[in-house]
Amino acid sequence: MFSVILQDTTYSVEKNGNEMLVNQQALSWDLKWMGDRKIHLIQGAQSLEAELLDIDLEAKTVQIRLGHKKTTIQLQDRFDLLLEKMGMNTASAGSLKEIKAPMPGLILDIKVAPGDVVKKGEVLVILEAMKMENSIKSPGDGIVKIVKVGLKQSVEKNQVLIQF
Repeated sequence: MFSVILQDTTYSVEKNGNEMLVNQQALSWDLKWMGDRKIHLIQGAQSLEAELLDIDLEAKTVQIRLGHKKTTIQLQDRFDLLLEKMGMNTASAGSLKEIKAPMPGLILDIKVAPGDVVKKGEVLVILEAMKMENSIKSPGDGIVKIVKVGLKQSVEKNQVLIQF
C-alpha cells in the first residue's frame, strides 16, 4: 500500500491481485499507452491524456500533465506512512533542531560530526532495526551541534540522536 497526494487530497492506493484499489474502490479505467511517457485514460464517457514530465526519486514526486494542466503528485510508500504516523515526517522539518530514532535499534554508522553542514536528504546515521539497515536522513539543511550517540550503541524509539 502507498499514498498519493494530488492537489492537497490524499488517496490510498494498493494492488489487490490484478486490480488497483484507490481508497478501497477498484480502479475501472481503460488505459492505453501512447508512447514511453504518454497514456490515454478512458472512464465511462470521459477521455483524458496524461504525460509524465519529471520524476524526482529523492523527493518522491512525479510531475505530470493531465489534459492541459501540469500537476505534481507526492508519493508516500509504507515506510513514509510509518514515519509520518510516528511524527517523523518531513512536513514537521521546518526548523531543524534534532533527529530522533524512529524505532529502537543499534547504531551501525555515524556519517556526521559536530560542525558539519548537512543538506536536506543527506544520510546522517545508519540504524539497524529488525535486521534491516535504515538510513536516517536529514529532513532539512542545518549545522550539526551535537552527536548524542556512538557506534554500536543501542537506542530507544524517540531517543535524540543528533542536535542542530
